[in-house]
Amino acid sequence: MSTATTNTPLPSKAAHYVRMSTEHQQYSPENQLDVIHQYAASHQMEISKVYSDHGRSGLNIAGREGLNRLMADVENKQADFSDLLVYDVSRWGRFQDVDESAYYEYVLKRAGIRVHYCAEQFENDGSMSSSVLKTLKRSMAAEYSRELSVKVFSGQCRLIELGFRQGGPAGYGLRRQLIDQNRNPKGLLGRGERKSLQTDRVILVSGPDEEVGTIRKIYDLFVTHGKTEREIMESLNGLGILGEHGRPWTRATVHQVLTNPKYIGANIYNRRSFKLKHKRVNNPTQMWIWRDGAFDPIITVGLFEQARTILESRHRNLSDEELLERLRELLGVHGKLSGILINETDDMPSSSCYSSRFGSLTRAYELIGWTSDRDSAYVEINRRLRRKHADLIASILDQLLGLGATVSVNTSNDLLTINSEYTGYRAMQTTTPTLETIPTMLMRTGNFSQLPVAIYDPTSTVCSGTGCMRTQLQNNSIPTGELSQASLFLESFLPTPTNLGIANNYLSEVPVGTSVNNTTVKIDYVVNQPHRLSGYFTYGKSDPTTLYNNGYLPLPYSPVRLVTQIMSSGQVNSPWCKC
Repeated sequence: MSTATTNTPLPSKAAHYVRMSTEHQQYSPENQLDVIHQYAASHQMEISKVYSDHGRSGLNIAGREGLNRLMADVENKQADFSDLLVYDVSRWGRFQDVDESAYYEYVLKRAGIRVHYCAEQFENDGSMSSSVLKTLKRSMAAEYSRELSVKVFSGQCRLIELGFRQGGPAGYGLRRQLIDQNRNPKGLLGRGERKSLQTDRVILVSGPDEEVGTIRKIYDLFVTHGKTEREIMESLNGLGILGEHGRPWTRATVHQVLTNPKYIGANIYNRRSFKLKHKRVNNPTQMWIWRDGAFDPIITVGLFEQARTILESRHRNLSDEELLERLRELLGVHGKLSGILINETDDMPSSSCYSSRFGSLTRAYELIGWTSDRDSAYVEINRRLRRKHADLIASILDQLLGLGATVSVNTSNDLLTINSEYTGYRAMQTTTPTLETIPTMLMRTGNFSQLPVAIYDPTSTVCSGTGCMRTQLQNNSIPTGELSQASLFLESFLPTPTNLGIANNYLSEVPVGTSVNNTTVKIDYVVNQPHRLSGYFTYGKSDPTTLYNNGYLPLPYSPVRLVTQIMSSGQVNSPWCKC
């Protein structure tokens, strides 16, 4: 008996790259994937690998894990696909150097991988017209970012001129007031809190009376009584008056109060710039956006100008060499240099003055022939961490309070004491997107014509002395009446394939949730001077909040394992110090 075999060409393997920042809904991952999957289906491609960057700016490659992973796979010869599908040319990025996005395409081309732009109206076939259009598109993407930057900056400047605050902490003696679009007050914002409505705005208002009184006392001591910043610092600390966040005053914090125009109600913006992810720069005074009378002043303009005149008279017209000479003198006295030492020394220009004049403190040190024995790379890292610290503490505090915990804050070091150190969190995420193989919609009706091999009717088996034979099903299809009802029932729980392939045709994600509660009780008891008793007991419980924790398909095709984990531990220490 003869049988027929249908040879259907297998689809080529492809990967796709998706990037979305916060630009337009048209670039949402879902919309990009819809277009990419339609393109793959119409070109007989099977998507076998996924690279994605969600919520990432296209101005540079920093932080773009998906693109970095794609480049690494290609350069390390680990890419098992011949085509890469991208929504359009701008998804590489809106690089200000248009050759950068061309470079990433070239890396793929050099590795024998062809790039397809699924939403573009031209074919990326290497022709002259294709090359010209890609160059034009890259330039348009870069220009879009430049135009958007100008529009955003103009909008921010307009808000400053209207008297609204644009980010940053209020500072000592002031608070951030949330107002609606009609300038009606809605409440004070705490540390780390932000406005939630686009139409709301933030202004600065006077803080507690004791802080306002301290600000005025600082100006009175400096202008009227001729006290230096160090003398004012010692006076305030001696009276037990704490500065911002409950910390003791320093010469630098007193100096900051004496030089910040916000205490006369001025709103200032654009003192520093970091546009289009380029180098951060300090702008000259003429580029500052300055709005007088934006907020209710704490001190008068006249008093502020007197203080500024006194400060400027100390270091007026100091040349570079004079600044460096003072730095040498300070080095001779202390044998070392640091930003804190400079700021805490009377009659010395501030550390920011040296940074502004010479580019950095490290450069100023080099010019006088002194090199610190410490690695100065930590300075910029610490600066970034300090910027994030307050927001991180405030966010943790809000989440704990939302869970019903009792929290106290040590203002001297920001240490959070949570009722017996209770911690809890609820996590909900999805499994890593994974391509799975499931029956196509045709197969579920009994039609297996998509398969490149023949299938046979098991009921037609005929055996003889030489062996057994079966008849091939016509069209590789099982008659509808012969389909198992049990199979049809189980089949009803299968999801719809996400592409038209016969393998790796379902991009799966299932929710995985966990509820975790941990409690730690600590003891720290001084029995007597040399003898101390300390210890802790920890009890933790972890519960799943979803049925899924293993597998990538909906029930009943994923195994379910609901397990509650209970962890406990304890330790007691009894150190004895013979001293």
